[in-house]
Amino acid sequence: MAKPKRATFPGHKVVATVKSVKGNCSWGHEAGDTFSISCHDTAGLCGFFYHDIYPYIVMLQFGGGFPNEWGNPDVVTVECMDRSNLVTLELHRVK
Repeated sequence: MAKPKRATFPGHKVVATVKSVKGNCSWGHEAGDTFSISCHDTAGLCGFFYHDIYPYIVMLQFGGGFPNEWGNPDVVTVECMDRSNLVTLELHRVK
């Protein structure tokens, strides 16, 4: 049986980097982890975190951004909702 082709999706690649973990991430993420994430790939994030950051992923993947006055329009820092085991990610658009 032929191996199915992996679909290619439109837009820019978005890379997530774990900047810090306060406590113990129940999904095993550690500071320094880097992975691709997209509107079609949760990259192993828990559903709560992915749900919260989905609008930022869409924005970066499809060319949106924050005003230049706010910093780099290709980068956003996000935090999970678990304040006892806080994971901080940096999402970066690769052009």
